[in-house]
Amino acid sequence: MVTSGIEAAYSQALRAFRNPMLALLHRREAPLVAALLTSVFQPDRPVVSVADAHTEVADALSQLKAAGFDDLPDRTVRELFRSWVDAGWLIRQAHDDGLEVYRLSAHTVGALEITGRAGGGQSRVSRSRVRTLLDAVEQLAADADPDSASRQARLQREIDERRKELRRLDKHGITPVDDEQLLEEAENVLLLVRELPADFARVTESIKALQRETVTALRQDARPAGDVLRNYLDQAEHLMESTSEGRAFAGALGLIGQPDRLDDLAAQLDLVLRHPFATRLPEQQRAELRGIVRRIDAGLRDVNAAQHTASRVIAAQVRNHDPLRDRQVDELLREVIAGLGQWIPASRRAQPVDALRRLPRAHVESVRTTLAQLQPDTGPAPLTTMDDADDHAVSLADAQAWGGPNYAVLSGLLAGVEGRQALAALFADAPVEARRPVDLVGLLELAGRESATDLGEVAVVEAVRPDGSLRRLAFEGITVTGTNDGGSS
Repeated sequence: MVTSGIEAAYSQALRAFRNPMLALLHRREAPLVAALLTSVFQPDRPVVSVADAHTEVADALSQLKAAGFDDLPDRTVRELFRSWVDAGWLIRQAHDDGLEVYRLSAHTVGALEITGRAGGGQSRVSRSRVRTLLDAVEQLAADADPDSASRQARLQREIDERRKELRRLDKHGITPVDDEQLLEEAENVLLLVRELPADFARVTESIKALQRETVTALRQDARPAGDVLRNYLDQAEHLMESTSEGRAFAGALGLIGQPDRLDDLAAQLDLVLRHPFATRLPEQQRAELRGIVRRIDAGLRDVNAAQHTASRVIAAQVRNHDPLRDRQVDELLREVIAGLGQWIPASRRAQPVDALRRLPRAHVESVRTTLAQLQPDTGPAPLTTMDDADDHAVSLADAQAWGGPNYAVLSGLLAGVEGRQALAALFADAPVEARRPVDLVGLLELAGRESATDLGEVAVVEAVRPDGSLRRLAFEGITVTGTNDGGSS
């Protein structure tokens, strides 16, 4: 199907008017929106906190209403700002200090520039504007010409013209320029300067758009982690070269980014403002000329800040990338959006919502800590009922029989040793009531305090418990030395 010229032109116009800039200019309330945004956002105030912007616009609307304007919107200030953000005229974002702020989008900056030019009078063909055009075309042709000889000839002509100008200055001095021509050139300079904020804003937004695309691609986790890391870390490093606006800005930065260039520009503007013709300029235009360096510097800072923020966000996403957690967050957000979609149609305006002050506590009766036993744990056997009628009295002798070592008897055994004797033999010859397992432990303890010699072999003895059962016990054999034959202890 062949598309006619008018159909193509109409389709192009439809796409153009979907642009937020033309949409703003096309709206019935465009004059009011342009006036309000111009009063809040100034060249030296590109970012305004949300609370201050709402307060200032509410005050401006009150003044307009008091002045007799009856075509003002009946919506609240918050609703106005929400609609402006949804239309792409404002950008709401979190500042570095955590405060939420508004910033004009690049489309709005361009629209306000158009309204400012249209309200300041019709543009006219001037000598300075034609010279700007000719210089731009000449520079374009010089950059596009691959012939080295023609470029050398062009440079030689420029050198000859400069020398001719120097000879003329030596002979006749400077010829004063008419004030009308100076005013004309000043207007051309202001026209060029007014386009800079929109250019800087477009670069900033392109960097933020690339940041969002990069983070979204990382969150989707559609490719291997190593491939994603290499690709996007490289984009974060060369972010300025990744977009057409960024490449254009990088080229312009080479011309105006050096501190000496900005210093020279400030000195030249100061010279212009001290000239007598500058008194014929309106105060607003003189202020714009004085603020050119500040505006350029602010634009450079905004672009660099956006670039650093994008690099920091991408690096943080790469460093903290967790596909499982990201999917859980995405699912949670989808559930929240679905819940809001069900709640909003059934709710009324200004309906209060009870905030969830704390998460609900899970009531869990028991938590299994091991899988070694798959059967539920059983409790201990019930206690047997004691019959008070039965005689379960325990005598002192029974308690002592099941108690600790009888140190008195054991000390007597050690004291009766003559010469050297193995401790195992001494224990075997002891009375039955002193041959309990605990008595062996006590005997070893007392023998350690005396002169004991290690035999280097394992000794085995047979102990008798109070209930008559036998226990065979092994220990490191030792000998003890008695004191009856005069040996040392």
